[in-house]
Amino acid sequence: MPFTRISLLAGKSPAYLAAISYALDRALVDCFEVPEKDRFAAIHQHQPGELIFDRTYRGGPRSDDYIFFHITTGKARSAETKARFFRRLVENLAASPGVRPEDVMIAITNSTFEDWSFASGLSAGLPVEEGCR
Repeated sequence: MPFTRISLLAGKSPAYLAAISYALDRALVDCFEVPEKDRFAAIHQHQPGELIFDRTYRGGPRSDDYIFFHITTGKARSAETKARFFRRLVENLAASPGVRPEDVMIAITNSTFEDWSFASGLSAGLPVEEGCR
């Protein structure tokens, strides 16, 4: 159950944002071993001056259409799986909504199930416990 924070400059249409979400979802399902309907993402739109990025660091040139995907996952994936996912996400975004590959940056952070509570304050990785002492 990855959770993705998507950061981009403000001003895109709801259809554009939906296309980004769909492209991410399909790449996660197709290449990252994520089940259908396991969709958790937050899109953060930033005003000019609030999203700072180097336009040429290890890629680019990046335009104002730059998008950063920060994915937190509870299951480690192999380097090959991550590489396939990176390529698929960029391909999907290029197809719709038309994001240039140079404008896509992705970071994956791994955690364990003990780091997650999916609902009701219950640890995903531990048995139910008493409250804090």
